Order: sequence, then C-alpha cells, then structure tokens
Amino acid sequence: MDAALRLLESKGFSSLSLREVTREVGVVPTAFYRHFADMEELGLALVDESFGALRAMLREARSDTRQFEHVIRGSVEILVRYVHANRPQFLFLVRERFGGVAGIRHAVRSEIRLFSSELATDLSRFPQLRQWSTEDLQVMSSLIVNTMVSTVEGILEAPATSPEAEADVIHTAERQLLMIALGAGVYKAKAT
Repeated sequence: MDAALRLLESKGFSSLSLREVTREVGVVPTAFYRHFADMEELGLALVDESFGALRAMLREARSDTRQFEHVIRGSVEILVRYVHANRPQFLFLVRERFGGVAGIRHAVRSEIRLFSSELATDLSRFPQLRQWSTEDLQVMSSLIVNTMVSTVEGILEAPATSPEAEADVIHTAERQLLMIALGAGVYKAKAT
C-alpha cells in the first residue's frame, strides 16, 4: 500500500499498473494476489486506511462540547498535522474523489458521507444543538465536512516555499467553520 501511495503522488489511480506496484515493492506480480484480488481492491483498501485514522483523530477533537471555537481550532490543527504526516494518502483521496475508477470514486464519496453522518451524531451532543432535527444536523455537518475537504485541497496546493499561503488556508478554514457555527444559531432562532 505504501508503494502504491508513493507511485500515486504523480499520477491517478487509473493509470497505475499492478506491475508498477510490484516492481516498486520488489516482488513478482503474482505475489500481489496474496494480498489483493485486483487493483481496485488495493485502491479501496487505501481509501479505508486513509479515512479510518483521520475519523478517530477528529472525533477526539470534537469530544469537548463546551465551546465551538475550541473544537474548531483543535479540529483544524489535527487536520493540518494529519495532512502533513500523510500527504500521499490525501493526494490520492483528493485526486480520486473525481477520478477515473468508479468503485474508488464511490468509496471516497461514501466515506465523506459517513464522515458527515458521524459528525452529525457528534454535533447532536453539543448543548446548543440537542433540539435540532436529524436533517438540520446533517446539513450543518455537510457544510463542515465540505469546508474541511476544501481545506485539505488548499493545504496540498499551498507552495511548500510559502508558509504564509498555508497559514492563510488555515485562517480561512477556521473563520468559515466559525461562521457556520454562528450562522447555525441564527438559522435555528429564525426557524423556531
């Protein structure tokens, strides 16, 4: 899986071949089939691995339900650290979200929906949101997840030679998330 991620830093999954992966690992092509049925299964395993650890880390950041600002800042900090530590995985996910292999594209989108659903459950634990409907929590969590995905893309695209560019991405993400949180209060007040 690490070999595939290294190769995927410069290309999309649909142009990656089994022979390239096995050559990178230093094994014969038939050895690949001891681990995966085909290349798509490898891609699905990469998707699963990429989202699993991130989901657990962000869940921990959301465990403090006292202040939105604290949760927002903590979540963004965790996201930034995780993107830096796992850059190849995020390049893969960002690229394959709209990529050429349908099964992998659907898996990425499904994981994003699951991520959003789990966030909606976590949001329902905040005292200010306990009375919200499931639908409203889903809409709010979708806005937050879309902002986080956009933040990942911004971090990946920020030039390594410009720390200011990444700082701007981070600052913008925190402001957007805070506006979502503050706007949610206004929305709910008008809806009731």
